[in-house]
Amino acid sequence: MNTRLLLAGWCCLALGARAEAAQPWFEAVKTQATPAQLYRFLYAMPKGGDLHNHLTGAVRSEWYWDAATAAEKRGYIYYTRVRIGNCAPYGHDEFGQPKALLLFKDIQANTFEQLDACGKSEFKRLQDLDPHEKSAWLESMRLDAPYEGRDEFFEAIWGRIGALSHNPYLICDILVRNMQAFGKEGLLYLETQQGPEGAVHPDGTPYSVDEVVGIYRRCLASPDAKASGVEVRLQNVLLRFAPDAEQHLRQLYAINDRYRDLYVGVNFAGREDNNKGYPLRFLPVLRELRHQYPDIHLSIHAGEADEPNFHVRDTLLLGAQRIGHGVNLITDPETMLRMRDGPYLVEINLISNLLLGYVKDYSEHPFPEYLRTGIPVALSTDDRGMWDSNLTDEFYVAVKEFNLSWEEIVTLGRNSLQHAFVDEPTRQRLSAEYDKRVAGFVQGFQQKGWSSLSSAKPVSYGFLCRHYQLCLPAD
Repeated sequence: MNTRLLLAGWCCLALGARAEAAQPWFEAVKTQATPAQLYRFLYAMPKGGDLHNHLTGAVRSEWYWDAATAAEKRGYIYYTRVRIGNCAPYGHDEFGQPKALLLFKDIQANTFEQLDACGKSEFKRLQDLDPHEKSAWLESMRLDAPYEGRDEFFEAIWGRIGALSHNPYLICDILVRNMQAFGKEGLLYLETQQGPEGAVHPDGTPYSVDEVVGIYRRCLASPDAKASGVEVRLQNVLLRFAPDAEQHLRQLYAINDRYRDLYVGVNFAGREDNNKGYPLRFLPVLRELRHQYPDIHLSIHAGEADEPNFHVRDTLLLGAQRIGHGVNLITDPETMLRMRDGPYLVEINLISNLLLGYVKDYSEHPFPEYLRTGIPVALSTDDRGMWDSNLTDEFYVAVKEFNLSWEEIVTLGRNSLQHAFVDEPTRQRLSAEYDKRVAGFVQGFQQKGWSSLSSAKPVSYGFLCRHYQLCLPAD
């Protein structure tokens, strides 16, 4: 690329006229940069917040492996199913359904010891897997094959993680690993979905919620977490189609109210094509809870569906301030009109929507319609570990598929902070820091061109390589 052509138009630019002045130089970047150069640019640029992030789905399987095997020092030993021997009984899940026979389902040692000889023969300790088995275990947590899709994601991958998600120290390890990776991408704020319930000791006895919250607080105050430069808050998550979802929602509101320094919202998750989780099911209990608790934020998955419906409208009626996905909002023009210019934000997950088949290709995605008709949107990663991707990949897809302008990129970053579930002083501080970083990034690039990005070490994963033939080193 001819750097002189880029620099020629920059020497007299004033940073105060960012929206108008930045546009021409970024248009030159898009038209003249190689794919690898464009990716380096997007990796290095400052980013605001990731507001739609399931922590246990945001972990690369290699990070899970490291955390699970390192947990042995705290007494946690994990086994994984490497063969299916039709041993019985397998038991039932929390909904009374027979448990699926999944290869590479992970269990704790205390569960393993309760199995009979046949059951034990199906499992191996993680540390005892041979190279082929380990490779298959790693692959089993990624949605990286053309024939994999929604059912593999919802019904298999989450089931495989199993007991790994019940160790609060392992959760701490993968949270810090995420913070470190996001920090390298220039992220300022992460709002991730991870509750304090269900954690167990190595012998299977439960931790109290107080104990888990204490572990998470100490984790976020650790030197490694602080050094990442990423500020973190947590959301509690409700499985919307569970038979006891209403009572669980009451418990989550109480947790949010008790630990407001750490928990900033409640999120409703789960497949929307399971009709037991329809939004208006929760209207009575939410009205009840609003009689008791002030200022509990709601971010709810809605519109992540193939069929046209009014779930986004109904979710706003529940009191949601942010909508997760919102893919089929495009089929509800009246609600679209009401969402223009705020106050609601749609959390856009481009890679998730493609891999789970909610769009066949990006020509079908409504993101640019929302963005360019004034509906507040922000890019987020959803379950990036399972997608084999990162936040820069989301921006790369958006720029390549929808020709984003620099002003639009900056708007996405600002939106993600303006709609974060933090107190107003924190929002103002994060927003001011974002604007400062953006101004410094633009100034550096204007003055030095590509040499200003020499310290950036772009990291990418399988999604970009498979879908855009841009294969960069992973960390």
